[in-house]
Amino acid sequence: MTKPLALIIEDDPQLNTIMSITLQGDFEIETCADGNAGMARLKQTIPNVVVLDLNLPGTSGKEILQSIRADERLSKTRIILTTADERQAETLREEADIVLLKPVSPAQLRGLALRLRSME
Repeated sequence: MTKPLALIIEDDPQLNTIMSITLQGDFEIETCADGNAGMARLKQTIPNVVVLDLNLPGTSGKEILQSIRADERLSKTRIILTTADERQAETLREEADIVLLKPVSPAQLRGLALRLRSME
């Protein structure tokens, strides 16, 4: 059985690596280091879960979130938003499945991603 796909869109290389390691046992992992790469990848694949940083170079996390929600192909994709900006997180809480404030705990990320995966 193939693993579900988690797409991590995070511009901080260290966080990107930590998130990848955290989820790699349970998911097939792909990463993008900026918003433009994330948008391009989303046109080519249908991830089960997207871990999405809000403050990205290129296309913003907010724009990517809105694009995913408007795309019928991605209607089952679950989104975990990550940000250090609590006010920004509050404004997007309704559109995301989960909002995590940075610093994100690897155990918390893994537990929430697995819970979202089981909702499919």
